[in-house]
Amino acid sequence: MRAATGAALAAAVLAVLAAQPVQAAAPGTPNTGSPTDAPTPGPLGADLPPGPFDDSFYVPPPTPPQGQPGDIIRWRPAFPGSNAANADAWQVMYLSTNAQGQRNTVVGTILVPKGVDAAKAHIVGFGPGTQGPAFKCAPSKAMERGTLYDQPAINDALSAGYAVALTDYEGYAPGEANEPTYIVGRSEGPALLDAVRAAQRLQQAGLSPDAKVALQGYSQGGGAVMWAGEMQPDYAPELDLVGVAGGGVPADLNEVAEGLDGYVGFGFLAFAALGLDSSYPDLKLDSYLNETGRADLADARENDCVVELLAKYPFKKISDYTHTDPLPTPEWQQRLAENKLGQGRINAPVFQYHATTDEIVNTPQAEALRATYCAKGMDVSWKTYPSDHLSGIFAGNADAKQFIADRFAGKPTTPNC
Repeated sequence: MRAATGAALAAAVLAVLAAQPVQAAAPGTPNTGSPTDAPTPGPLGADLPPGPFDDSFYVPPPTPPQGQPGDIIRWRPAFPGSNAANADAWQVMYLSTNAQGQRNTVVGTILVPKGVDAAKAHIVGFGPGTQGPAFKCAPSKAMERGTLYDQPAINDALSAGYAVALTDYEGYAPGEANEPTYIVGRSEGPALLDAVRAAQRLQQAGLSPDAKVALQGYSQGGGAVMWAGEMQPDYAPELDLVGVAGGGVPADLNEVAEGLDGYVGFGFLAFAALGLDSSYPDLKLDSYLNETGRADLADARENDCVVELLAKYPFKKISDYTHTDPLPTPEWQQRLAENKLGQGRINAPVFQYHATTDEIVNTPQAEALRATYCAKGMDVSWKTYPSDHLSGIFAGNADAKQFIADRFAGKPTTPNC
């Protein structure tokens, strides 16, 4: 019965993906921003030809080149799946910063609606939700396949005339180089902010360095946008950040882990362990795994996307995969504490929302983040929806869309702390 529940949830994910509406704007003329009006790109990538056009595009250089966060290392035109008719798109590899403060590289996708003056377009920095540990699950790959469940929110942004800068987050690459840093906020925050910077510096996109910026995401993406918001004042103060909309936010990884161990979403907990280990090699995850753990996690890293995470691991436990639970150890607790939201302050208005019966990212830890933000005097609008985690992806889209539109329009906020 329990395994059937996990399989049913996975089937529901597939059904939702298959039923996604595409709210494409009418195709228009190419962007009207001229090359002479385009922002000056970063010193890297400014004069590079596009490419490569195979998966080697994703392979990071042995050592990240010198430059500033957001500088472009390589770029190429992209096929944006269901947005091919209403948006021009590019993939970029750009410089960013990892969880330990070191230079790294990240791949992202930039979309600009056809028929808009790109030099006047606002930008939505989009943090995609959980896609899975395998390279084929990277958000840019999911967008090309048409399986990105965040697509309705991206459609909303493009239809409103906004450019979108979507990050794959750190670590997606073919072969043994594939090490996604899933759910590690101190990696996700810079990756998202630098995706916006890269969008502003990509000459072909024609976007302005002075564009208004909003951040949007759900689940993993909800955590990413909150991390980006907290880090922005020090990390990217030049960005004109006007609003942050995040739903299903995993704010406290200890609390989220407790809610997943032995329950339907255990696959996400296993993926999170891989992500933390990728970000912090000192955690030495392999030293805690038993034979089953080593085999199954290696298989997951090579083959599993979100549907497999739900279908293959429901109601599994940490004890099924380890001889010693790593979570209580001082090393793991230190890294989990470093990646707990609420340590900083978001200076822009925040819309935070959550499902009331969220079985994947439990609601009380999100409510605690809201209380922390309110205690800091932040401008927070909070809303809950009578849904589970999956349907919550879509429940908040309309309100998030309106919140972002109001921020770009400069309308007054209505916080409810």
